[in-house]
Amino acid sequence: MIKIIEKTPEKVVFETDMDESLANAIRRSVNEIPVLAIQEVDIYKNDSALYDEIIAHRLGLIPLKNQKLKKGQVINFKLKVKGKEGGTEVLAKELGEGVVYPETLILLLEKDQEIELVARAWPGKGREHAKHIPGLVYYRHGCKIEISPEGEKHAELAELYPKVFEFDGKLKVKNEAYYGLGQEEIEEFKGVKVSPKKELVFFIESWGQMDAEDIFLESIEQIVNCLEELDKIIK
Repeated sequence: MIKIIEKTPEKVVFETDMDESLANAIRRSVNEIPVLAIQEVDIYKNDSALYDEIIAHRLGLIPLKNQKLKKGQVINFKLKVKGKEGGTEVLAKELGEGVVYPETLILLLEKDQEIELVARAWPGKGREHAKHIPGLVYYRHGCKIEISPEGEKHAELAELYPKVFEFDGKLKVKNEAYYGLGQEEIEEFKGVKVSPKKELVFFIESWGQMDAEDIFLESIEQIVNCLEELDKIIK
């Protein structure tokens, strides 16, 4: 059973009765998804205040729109900028359309300073380097929130947890899936009871390389691939 709570390209939240061991396998398999990132940089000119190694490191952490490449295929990104009067911000958009966040600052150039480089990108996996992790995946046990007549007066809970509660003359539960704390956190609010549920609430947050839904589907695909590989080894 899967009940969708929130779904956007950037974030997916759902409630599920899947086993916790399976949920954990999906979470861990995110590190097996091939994700494009800059791996090598040839710097031909660098008059900036940053060392070559720092620039290469910053480039490697820029999220790129993920692509499935053939084995051995590489994507080149060229950067050539000369500083202008008053200083120049060198932004990720100078690399081309393949970047996720074009306004990401790479470095600053003073007048007549130059930067010229070629960066090469190919897919890697999160277990090799964090720059290949496409997003954040986690889960927790859901909870049941019950409000008695005594608890309907606690308008401040709607202010503290606006995604969980709402108040229109009396306190109501808007969406209990977003409450990730326990009963002790709201003990002072008499008449509001929180109890754990066996169902899990699953959260997937994308960092832009691919949609959150695709992260979930690709994680499952990686589990299947691992099982098939294990089956071959056993046989």
